[in-house]
Amino acid sequence: MRDCEITAVEVRDVRFPTSRNLAGSDAMNEAPDYSAAYVILETDNDLRGYGMTFTIGRGTEIVVAAIHALAPIVKGRRLGDIAADQRGFWRSLTGDSHLRWLGPEKGIVHLATAALVNAVWDLWARAEGKPLWKLVVDMTPEQLVGCIDFRYMTDVLTQEEAVDLLARGQAGKAAREAEISRSGFPAYTTSVGWLGFSDEEVRERCRVAIAQGWTHLKMKVGASLEDDVRRATMIREEIGAERFLMMDANQVWEVAEAVSAIRRLGEFDPWWIEEPTSPDDILGHARIAREVAPIRIATGEHSHNRTMFKQLMQAGGIQVCQLDSCRLGGVNEVLAVLLLAARFDVPVCPHAGGIGLSEYVQHLSVIDYVAISGELQDRVIEYVDELHEHFAAPVQISDGRYVVPETPGYSIEMLPESLEEYAFPEGAAWAGAGVPAR
Repeated sequence: MRDCEITAVEVRDVRFPTSRNLAGSDAMNEAPDYSAAYVILETDNDLRGYGMTFTIGRGTEIVVAAIHALAPIVKGRRLGDIAADQRGFWRSLTGDSHLRWLGPEKGIVHLATAALVNAVWDLWARAEGKPLWKLVVDMTPEQLVGCIDFRYMTDVLTQEEAVDLLARGQAGKAAREAEISRSGFPAYTTSVGWLGFSDEEVRERCRVAIAQGWTHLKMKVGASLEDDVRRATMIREEIGAERFLMMDANQVWEVAEAVSAIRRLGEFDPWWIEEPTSPDDILGHARIAREVAPIRIATGEHSHNRTMFKQLMQAGGIQVCQLDSCRLGGVNEVLAVLLLAARFDVPVCPHAGGIGLSEYVQHLSVIDYVAISGELQDRVIEYVDELHEHFAAPVQISDGRYVVPETPGYSIEMLPESLEEYAFPEGAAWAGAGVPAR
């Protein structure tokens, strides 16, 4: 590994005006502007690390401020020291006695933690000359477990049990890596069914998706049940009965309302219903799951730490784990949730509905398959066909599958011209645009 010292932490507020075409619109977020609190780690050599946390417009400046508050914990450290004690590094960010009061391990400070932690992992992978997934896959079980904070998890998974779980997966690991590198990782598209799109645009996007080889497609629901039924009818007409249709309510329903709506929508054979109620309502999710079975409940993009995922799995409130690479505290905590999901036999289908998230999660699903769960059954990664052109090494999709990345790092480096154009509020995309600041 090429060692280096982190000498500076640069933070940017970057926002894309997606509200102008309603890309990303859903029942709770009518006109989001896909945005990022973006981090660049400078070092004492030519290496740089890149990280970000996804936001949807107003409030990004608050996450930026939180990153600045955490930055002194990272600045001045040597990468070799961090790599040698990843668990200790992660605890130094999440355990600061002053900033912990603002969390702990959730909310704005945890979003900021993710941006910094992900940037450090990007730097580490670049220093090793490997894509992030390969850096983790090449670890021994003991090394991987050594990256994870097991606090609040040991009642269901101890460090020793995690090592045993990973050790059992060593058999066939090389074959799985070769297979996924050759064939790519299965994906699904969300871009066909944003809630703000006209019927004509939804139909056209369905037709394009089918022509591109997509077999799994997702629609947004929750604004009006009658509209949901009408749009689901239309989408099923376009995609046929043989393809998989997922539905995402984005937290809009009460518990009893969710049960009623899901039963009504069940005629369209949804592969899962996503975020049916408040993301914090673990018992509500468990009740919904019981009462709408066998329709599966998917959630997790707003589950802000490993403890919430542990309880969702314990309670039977989640049948598809949709962890978010930024809501959790970076790669370290993602690895903890991947292990919990393997322990409870819950398939992981990461959330990627936002700027940079597809670039991130392709690595996480490959890690899960090759090094942790060893399973592809019921595993698909979300894909949103927006804004990838702003990245130096954007995701590639072929026949509805992610092409496994080969470029060193975590795939999150943005192009300098994009950082300049979409800087908020002074970038050209915003200056004099004639729209209110979001």
